This record gives sequence, structure tokens and C-alpha cells, in this order.
Amino acid sequence: MTHALNIIWNPSEGIDLGFFMIRYYSLMFVIAFGLGWYLMKKIFERENEPIDKLDSLFVWTVLATLIGARLGHVLFYDWEYFRNHLLEIFLPFKFEPKFEFTGFQGLASHGAAIAIIIAMYYYSKMILKRPLLWILDRVVIPVASGAIFVRLGNFFNSEIIGHETTSAFGIRFLHDKYSKAEAVNATNIPNPKEAYNAIVTDPKFADLLAQVPAKHPTQLYEGFSYIFVFAILFFLYWKTNARLRSGYLFGLFLVLLFVVRFVVEFVKESQGGFENELGIFSTGQWLSIPFIIIGLFFIIRAKRNPLVTS
Repeated sequence: MTHALNIIWNPSEGIDLGFFMIRYYSLMFVIAFGLGWYLMKKIFERENEPIDKLDSLFVWTVLATLIGARLGHVLFYDWEYFRNHLLEIFLPFKFEPKFEFTGFQGLASHGAAIAIIIAMYYYSKMILKRPLLWILDRVVIPVASGAIFVRLGNFFNSEIIGHETTSAFGIRFLHDKYSKAEAVNATNIPNPKEAYNAIVTDPKFADLLAQVPAKHPTQLYEGFSYIFVFAILFFLYWKTNARLRSGYLFGLFLVLLFVVRFVVEFVKESQGGFENELGIFSTGQWLSIPFIIIGLFFIIRAKRNPLVTS
């Protein structure tokens, strides 16, 4: 039997500037949006589109990503909770059983995808004055690059983790096993960061460390796969005539990204949702199937239709 590499994942929350903490999860989103803006700038320059239209595209994409991802999580994965806690949908707090700052926990990529498509419809009609598929074929390139960094952010947050494993890819997620409160209570060390470090380094807490199982780092599986999704789309746009096949890159993006999501879900812990009612697949897999089918439709459609002028 192959044993795990025994990597213990005990990350800090972020970069402590003394007066302010830059959390890695937030930093990954900033990098994703910043890189996305740069990539779209290059695309707009190639297509001779006015750069001043890029700012509104950036704003609409950011809003659609965050709002759509949040609503996607609420509606697809945790509606039973949020239906009774409506204020918590858009507020980074919990009010029960006691008031607590939680940040925005819970974002769903399927919701983000739907919201981005809706936002691009408005943007293409009201601002860009181009066909919807024109912008979708191009915006999926920075979206694919952004997905890489979002999954890295999930890794830093020790969230969206896989099942236990004895494979060589297993990682022991300390923060997944013990919450801050549990680490503090188990060690009697009031500072959560110091409590986590003590569990890892202090021999007297070896029994606590031994209880942390190795699990599939599904965030890294997805993030690594998205590198290839991005590379394929990037190459096809810049080095072939794929951009002249209306809907092709958009369809290919949907197929590649959500096939990756579908496959990785097999080793991912349940995220909740409606999977118990439907059975067979997880909620994430059921949600991915329509996107894959839609993607195949646009690929076939693009292959059958003549090339368009840029």
C-alpha cells in the first residue's frame, strides 16, 4: 500500500503587515482579477476595441463573479440554512448562536459561471455592441486563468478538501481537522496560531497530530488541471483561427473546465446540496452536466457554421 507523503498543511492566514492582514484567499482573488484585466487588455488591443470599454467589463465581471458565486452557494448547496438567515447571505457575520465575524464562507463556481454569462449579455448589448458569443469566446481565457488562483486560495483556506487517502498525494490538513476554538481548547494555548504550531511541533501534542488524516488535495488537482484549460484556450485564441468560430472557445471552456470539475468530484468530500435526493452523483457533478452539454452544443455549432470576421 502506498503511503501519503505526510505533508502537514498548517498555513498562516496571510501576510501580516502589523496594522493589516492580507489574507491569502483575498490575495488570490486580487491576482486573478488583475491578471484577467491584463489578458483582456491584450485581447482588446488585438481586436482594436477601445480600452476605455475594458473598465466596465472589469467591474461587471468582478461583480458577477462574487455575487453569482455567493448566490450559487446559497441556492445550490445551503438553502436550508440561509432561508432562515437571509442577512448572512451578503453580510460576513453570523448572528446565531452568537455574533461572529466569519467572512464570506461559501462560493460556488457554477453560480459564478451563470452570473458571468448574464453580465456579458448586458455588457455585449449595452456597452460593447458586439454579439454575445464574441465576448464570451474571449472572456473565458482570463476566467480560466482566474480559476487557477481561486483554487489556490481554497488550498490556503484548507477548504474544498477530498476524501481520506493513503496515496502519495495525500496532505494532512490541520485546520480542517481542528477549528481555531478546538485547537485552543485542546492545547490550552489562547493564541490560535500558536496552538496550531504547537500541535505540529510539540511532542506532547503528538496524539492530536496523529488524528489528522491525509486527504486528497482536490483544490490542487483542480488548480493544476485549470492550468491546462487556460493554456489550451490561450493557444487556440492566439495561434489559430479558433476565435473566428463563433462560440467555439466558449463551448470548449465549458467542456474542459466542467469535465475537470466532474472528475475531481469523485474524490472530493461532499459539499452538501441536493445530492441525497438525486443520488449517483454529487451536487457539483449534477450541476456540471448541463454546462458540459451546452459546451458540446456550441462546439458542434461552431464547427458547422462558417468562420466569422473578427
